[in-house]
Amino acid sequence: MKVINKKLSRKAGVTILEVLVVLSIIALIAGVVGPRLIGYLGRAKTEAASLQINQLKQAVQLFYIDVGRYPSEAEGLAVLVTSPSGEAQWSGPYLDDTAAISDPWGRDYLYKEPRDGHDFSVESFGRDGTRGGSGEDADVGG
Repeated sequence: MKVINKKLSRKAGVTILEVLVVLSIIALIAGVVGPRLIGYLGRAKTEAASLQINQLKQAVQLFYIDVGRYPSEAEGLAVLVTSPSGEAQWSGPYLDDTAAISDPWGRDYLYKEPRDGHDFSVESFGRDGTRGGSGEDADVGG
């Protein structure tokens, strides 16, 4: 019986140093690219809120055309999805579902009915949910 001795070549595997170099490169790339991707996500939510507010304003205008009045603040934007009691002229729903009246951060849009010569408004307070702010925390709409 012959026993064959094979020498393992030094080039047969990957050294721990090579693995560490590759992991370091990956970490550097993630450190540069990661914050930019997070910034894009935040900006995308703000832009989505702006687009949704425009759609809500159009739906409120359709409600006004059909019913002859704007929704009250007590009724809110929910009246665009479900018929208010006693309104025979309501021809909705003006939105697909109640998810359309929530902003990208999960809070309901704020609706103010027209008064004192001012038009109605639909807005979101942004990511932080409080008035004011900048970046993702900035108010959207108005």
